[in-house]
Amino acid sequence: MENRIKESTSYYKRLLLLAVPIVIQHLITVGLNLVDNIMIGRLGALPLAAVGSANQVYSIYEMVLFGLFSGAAVPLAQYYGARDYKNIKRIVGMDITVGLSAALVTLIMAQLFAPQIISLFAEEQEVIRLGTQYIRIASFTYLTVAVSFVISYNSRSVQIVKVPTIINICCILTNTLLNYILIYGNFGAPALGVRGAAIATLIARIIELASLVIYLCVDKDHPFHGKLSEFKGFSRDLFRRVMRTAMPVVVSEGGWSLGVTLTFAAYGKISAEALAVMQVSNVLCVFCQCASFGLGNASAALTGETLGQKETALAYENTKKYMKVQWLLTGIMTVMILALRGPIASIYHFDEQTTTMLMLALGVFAFTMIPRMIAYAVQCGILRAGGDTLFCMAVELSCNLGIEVILAYVSVLVFHLPLHLCIAVAAAGNLLKAIIEYRRYLSKKWINVII
Repeated sequence: MENRIKESTSYYKRLLLLAVPIVIQHLITVGLNLVDNIMIGRLGALPLAAVGSANQVYSIYEMVLFGLFSGAAVPLAQYYGARDYKNIKRIVGMDITVGLSAALVTLIMAQLFAPQIISLFAEEQEVIRLGTQYIRIASFTYLTVAVSFVISYNSRSVQIVKVPTIINICCILTNTLLNYILIYGNFGAPALGVRGAAIATLIARIIELASLVIYLCVDKDHPFHGKLSEFKGFSRDLFRRVMRTAMPVVVSEGGWSLGVTLTFAAYGKISAEALAVMQVSNVLCVFCQCASFGLGNASAALTGETLGQKETALAYENTKKYMKVQWLLTGIMTVMILALRGPIASIYHFDEQTTTMLMLALGVFAFTMIPRMIAYAVQCGILRAGGDTLFCMAVELSCNLGIEVILAYVSVLVFHLPLHLCIAVAAAGNLLKAIIEYRRYLSKKWINVII
């Protein structure tokens, strides 16, 4: 009994040591995104809708990267458990190569088809004009993010989170300061509005990448420290093995992001004000979910390491402890959204009708977040760590694109429901996904050693 208590305490300690820096990073990232939204929102609902529409492209791109690196993190974490640093560097090199390729394609599309892309989400000409201005500058960040994301995200898989988190926080603070200067024209700078927000983001992302590269060059103990030739040496066999796990995650995350984007576009059919409300609601909800995101990342790293050491029974026992924490957090976050919706709504300079729409939407989000976060906790914190990525992909695509998106469009275009009821109806997809994935977790069929 005493040994079991010590093992549980040790696991919770390791989980928190990994999770806390990631949670802090997410909190500051989303918190300052909320500040950015407030800054842009003070220009009016149309500029906020424009930036929100433009950022849908980045959201899809980021989710594709997240899918690729999450999938590659499965063997990477297991290689770390086996202390195979040679293959760890090869996987990192492969991530950078594929990430930059995806960045270049997305950048070209954003430059060539900016107005057409924005018009997918909004019909007002002013929103399209402002969104085009923003995306043509901000899209250059895709190149820097590809490499920065590889370093910071994969560092979590080898359980190094402190310095990358500090660098990311400094980048976000820089972005916010530059937003304050360039959006409104403070300290003698010109007032550039949404273009100022895009320029601020680009400068901050360049600083972030430079800082991470310098860090890797200086820290000789980091598993990613080495000569460039060590990162180029991935073989076709390693590429195939990693992609076998990673591609289902790429498709899954890409499908999820596409679903979110299509749902966003559906709500845009209601009004530009509905788009602004969704922009605010999404940021606040993600802010409240930061602790869950951090725990999921930490659980995936620890579970992958344990499986790499061939300790399958211990891996399952540890995930039960992890899920207890996730259930508790989900309840706390629901209460937080209900408590914060009034103060948040009062910050924005919306008219009375839009403010009411925001309050109702946040009230619905507070409860629909429960199945969404349980599904996230199981899928990203457990199933993928065991290499069960193909199953996750099938569930994600069928529940998200097959149910949630369809219900959103039917609610808007057929039944003409108000925004908060559309959100509630579409949430049926997340509820079904949570049930299916939780049953899969209990079955233990997700446990695989893939190295």
